[in-house]
Order: sequence, then C-alpha cells, then structure tokens
Amino acid sequence: MKLQRKNRVRALAVGALAVSGALALTACGSDDTSGTGGAGGSAAKPANIKCEGKGKLLASGSSAQKNAMDVWVQNYAGACKGTEINYQPTGSGAGVTTFLQGQTAFAGSDSALKPEEIAKSKKLCKGGQAIDLPMVGGPIAIGYNVPGVDNLVLDAPTLAKIFDSKITNWNDAAIKKLNPGAKLPNLKIQAFHRSDDSGTTDNFTKYLKGAAPGDWKHEPAKKWGGSGGQAASGSSGVSSQVKQTSGAISYFELSYATSGKIPTVKLNTGAKAPVEATVDNASNAISEAKPAGQGDDLALKLNYTTKAEGAYPITLVTYEIACDKGNKADTLPATKSFLTYTSSKDGQTALKALGYAPLPTEIADKVRKTVATLS
Repeated sequence: MKLQRKNRVRALAVGALAVSGALALTACGSDDTSGTGGAGGSAAKPANIKCEGKGKLLASGSSAQKNAMDVWVQNYAGACKGTEINYQPTGSGAGVTTFLQGQTAFAGSDSALKPEEIAKSKKLCKGGQAIDLPMVGGPIAIGYNVPGVDNLVLDAPTLAKIFDSKITNWNDAAIKKLNPGAKLPNLKIQAFHRSDDSGTTDNFTKYLKGAAPGDWKHEPAKKWGGSGGQAASGSSGVSSQVKQTSGAISYFELSYATSGKIPTVKLNTGAKAPVEATVDNASNAISEAKPAGQGDDLALKLNYTTKAEGAYPITLVTYEIACDKGNKADTLPATKSFLTYTSSKDGQTALKALGYAPLPTEIADKVRKTVATLS
C-alpha cells in the first residue's frame, strides 16, 4: 500500500498497518505493538469486543472493503490476543470462489450471492448454505480528469452512453446541456473500467441498467460488458489511471477519490439539486433499500431511480459471506466474534471518515442477531 494511504489509515485507526496488498495483523500478547502498528503506540481497545477463538482466520474478497478491514482488523487484533485475521483484497469474484472451495472462513463481496452460488454452497455448508451479511455501505464515486472543469454534472443516460462509447468527447451536446456554465474542452473521453471480476462493476452496471435501461443494454455483472474503453485492475488501478490521464473517467469507491484528490461527478437524479457522492448521501439512498434475501440471508435491493433530495443512488452494500450452518469448527468462534464487532456501533462508526456509509441501525441489528446464530 502506498505511504499516503498508510498514513491516512494510521491516523484513523491508531496505527493500522497494511502489508503488501494483504492484511495480516496479529495480537502477539505483548504491550509493545510497534512491530505491527507503525511508529510506536498500540491500537485502542473498543469496549464491546468479545474475543472468541484463537489462531489464524483467513478471508478474502472485496477490494472495496480493504480500507474498512484495515481498521477493523487492527482494532480487533489489539483487543484479542493470539488471534490473527488475514484478509486478502483479491476482488469479490475471486473471494466468493475461494470461499466456496473451502479455503477461507468467510468472503467479502460487493454483490449478493447468485442463486447458483447459493446452491453450490450447500456442498460446503453441511446442513445449511452460504448467506449474505451486509456489513457496510458507501458511494461509488465517478471520478474524472477534465482540465478546467472542477464541477461536473452528469445523469444516468449520459453516463451509460459514455461508458458504452456512445459519447466520446467532453464537449458533447448532452454533457453541455447538463453543464451550461462549464468550459468543456474538445477532448477525447478516456473511460476506464475494471479488468478483474468486480462487485463494484456489478453495482455500477446495476445502477446503469436500473436508471437508464434504454441506454444501457448490457446485463449487470462482475465482469465488464460495455463496449470499448480501457481496463485496469482493482479500484486502485482505475483511480490511478484517472489521476494521471487527461480526459479520463471511471468508477471507484469514494475513499480512492478522497485519498487521490480526484474530483467526482454530481448526479442529476431528478431531485431539485444535483447530488454529490458523499457518505451521508449514500446513507440516504441505502435507507430506501428493501430486503431481497430469504430466511437468514440479508441481501438488499437498492433503489437506483430515487429522486429523494440528497440521495446518491450509485451505492454499494458490501457483504460478508459465511455459512449459516456447517462453518468450520476451528474458525467459527473467531468468525462470530469478529463479525459481531464489525457490525457493532463501534465497528460501523469507525469507518465514516474513510468514506463508508454505516448501516442503518435496523439492518445492523439484524446482522448481529444473525451472526449470533451461525453454527
């Protein structure tokens, strides 16, 4: 991880540490945690963490969760001696695959499980199945690099046409209409998408399909299905391309825009004023989500066509995926303990400054109750 992000996370999590793209933080049973927490100091101990289980807990998946995991795992490791949480941000698709192969205790995914994945999970989860546990939300920002343009407004149809190579220049009439006072340059649009299977891509294309079905004909998926454009790996990859490429535009979690000082698009949703990508505006949109799962599965369905004031509809809810029954006996106690903390008030509020939207209280309560029943 770059030094800039390390410093940002340390400031927020009392010495959080990211190690070479993976997270492996261990509470070593010593008062001196300078070896894992950066330049001296130790992690604060949130009062509500009840430690259970010992040893190593492996998990992988969503890169959108990476900054959240930096904080969660550092705080948990500071409280729970002898427990190691190793979360690798391999992407949602890879994380689900690895979990279904029985290699990890849980997976992180920015998309709820598909019916065929739930069916496959019954071989792993003896007597049960995998379930979706919403853990945190956040806006998917549309970052751009257009010289001379500091305030850019777009709507769903225009975004769909840009990312499907139907609009290819920044001075296109459709963009001008939405930005009457802007000095839009005669500059080729460089649209970047994810090269890896990505829950962020899945959620972004769900928005395009839901809000502009006449202009986005492709089915939402973790694999990019639009026409043309350029590809880069991970949210860090596409955000870096936007940062360094004149005329670029892409989609990534708000934290990458904030840390990279990348300007973001305001959405014309039909509300009185264009809506900015902020944590609070994402929370406003998530509050309109409806239950989509069955039984203990807590998958949510977002409203992509909201016109509510201050509701930013390009949001994602990122999930932890575990078995409702049939979890591995050696990792179950630590899994339940860790996920109870992440869904707690302390675990949720610790992330707001990182660009994540805490779960609505009623959803977080359901998550904790469901985690308590995992077996």
